[in-house]
Amino acid sequence: MKKISLIIVSVFFINFISIAQDIKIGYTNVEYILSFLPETKQVQSEVQAYGTQLQNQLQSKITDFQSKADAFQKTAATMTDLIRADKQEELQNLQASIQKFQNEAQTSIAQKEQDLFKPLFEKISNAINVVSERENYSHVLSAGVPGVDVLLYARPTDDISNLVLAELGIDPPSGSND
Repeated sequence: MKKISLIIVSVFFINFISIAQDIKIGYTNVEYILSFLPETKQVQSEVQAYGTQLQNQLQSKITDFQSKADAFQKTAATMTDLIRADKQEELQNLQASIQKFQNEAQTSIAQKEQDLFKPLFEKISNAINVVSERENYSHVLSAGVPGVDVLLYARPTDDISNLVLAELGIDPPSGSND
């Protein structure tokens, strides 16, 4: 019985060692890589321009509302109750429209940013896959997104970010992420 137990434990231990030898884990920081892509500045510029365009539209709506509100304040005393109620309702609708536009603009900017960055993330993901295959990594974890880190500790020598940059044709600055 002892012999069988010893054989089972030995087989389990040998299998565990052989499995452990096939595992090679690396990590990368996608934000770090993204910061070196030339396309990143163009995407950021497009998102900023889009945000400025929406901000200008919002400011126009606010200016329109303020001028109508000022006109209402100056003439409210001379208005009939029916006209005053109608103008108040118009101002409330304008205010609600401004709030709705502001919320939709924020959502639209976030969507635009996501749409423009998607090809860059796909490009980085493809490069990570190429490097992982070439360097025989069985697993690659993500690091560098505050609050969403999948990696709590790793040796700096396991960081493949600079290998991914090289795969993308970008020379990382010397001494960075080594």
